[in-house]
Amino acid sequence: MVKKSTVLVSGIFNILHPGHMRLLKFARNSGKKLIVVVEGDIHAGEDAFISEKLRLEAVQSHNLVDESFISDEPIEKIISRIQPDIVVKGREYELVENSELEAVQSYGGRLIFSSGETFFSSVDLIKKDFKEIDAHSITLPNEYLKQHNLTKEKLISRLKKFSELKVCVIGDLIVDEYIDCHALGMSHEDPSIVVTPIDTQKFIGGAGIVASHASGLGASVEFISVTGDDESRNFALECLSNNRVNAKLLIDETRPTTLKQRYRSKNKSLLRVSHLYQGAISVGHQNQMLELVKDEISDTDLLVFSDFNYGCLPQSLVGDIMNITKQYKLFVAADSQSSSQIGDISRFKNMDLLTPTEREARISTRNHEDGLVVLAERLRQESAARNILLKLGEEGLLVYTREDKDDRSTDRIKNLNSAVKDEAGAGDSLLITSAMAMACGADIWEAACLGSLAAALQVGRIGNTPLSIDEFLQVLN
Repeated sequence: MVKKSTVLVSGIFNILHPGHMRLLKFARNSGKKLIVVVEGDIHAGEDAFISEKLRLEAVQSHNLVDESFISDEPIEKIISRIQPDIVVKGREYELVENSELEAVQSYGGRLIFSSGETFFSSVDLIKKDFKEIDAHSITLPNEYLKQHNLTKEKLISRLKKFSELKVCVIGDLIVDEYIDCHALGMSHEDPSIVVTPIDTQKFIGGAGIVASHASGLGASVEFISVTGDDESRNFALECLSNNRVNAKLLIDETRPTTLKQRYRSKNKSLLRVSHLYQGAISVGHQNQMLELVKDEISDTDLLVFSDFNYGCLPQSLVGDIMNITKQYKLFVAADSQSSSQIGDISRFKNMDLLTPTEREARISTRNHEDGLVVLAERLRQESAARNILLKLGEEGLLVYTREDKDDRSTDRIKNLNSAVKDEAGAGDSLLITSAMAMACGADIWEAACLGSLAAALQVGRIGNTPLSIDEFLQVLN
């Protein structure tokens, strides 16, 4: 069915509650242009307990509305003047007399009644979850701060030095797509859940979000990776440009840009679908990446390997890059994620910082029996890493170092966010924030604290949004 041009909705709109959202969504889907008439204070009378200006601003801020205005005219006069193709009213008005009906019928328009499908009410709440963080759900590790002579002022001072850094990130680029669904029920044909998608959001992910976090925190950032020649690459380039990341993405037409789709309902994951190729990039692409690193490394303060084991960082390339770094004084950090795939974090030798999960460390060391401290020491020996932050999920973080002068070589930081919305991306934010802190002169204890705060901020929203100094200040202040 071809959509008509104009749809009109009128009301007082004291507060845009879920019922309004359903109505506006239904109206917007019924045509190409949605006009909303906000009843003025004089016409609304005592029913309006919020000023007409504020009510109009609330309606205008909604992305479903194309045009809105205040009016104290009777609605039938407005309809006769604008002549919308469709006028939408709530279902509760269907069985009563409607003054709009005669005006609409006079020129061949239609009056329809609907509150829309009930699941539309969740769309704006979903989008709110994607962006907003409740700072009150994040607590500082006060005992840890006291033990390591750390103050809020010292942490803030360190964060402000991030703008002095030049960072180079190398690794697998990923595009993450979140598809929020409304569950319709169980299929009668087979035991499977039937859903309908109601909203979708795309984010830059993988090494791309690591680079974007660094830029969001004030650094000058170069990002080097390999992608396919496809829509996901174009999306990533636009995002990286908006995030002020200088991206150098080589094209390999034999492999798609990695796209991970997450189907969710009521903040729970239903299914993940990954579009990817896990084979190593060609020798030709490795040589091109090496040349790009050579062009940047002379004035780089921090080099980060962000490995997702999708083939962008073959061992030969990692070795060649590390041979080059020996000529320069820079901080080098690495993460090698193994969620649905298998990797080996210990292959990144002589790093200043490694940030594996417990599972990744156990896979790499083939050690499934020993305690966490022994596990961290075993990984340190195999990788020759100077500092290790062992990620423990909801149990927080184990900090392990052999470079500290005092007797304490390990400590723990608890999970700092009590209201986790999405665990994806926590490791990326911890990696880049702790590495940037150490590149600015912080010791491992301070870096681990800032990295833990970064992870707490990230898991407090859905999807990957670049971190900012202001978010840290909101918590620290």
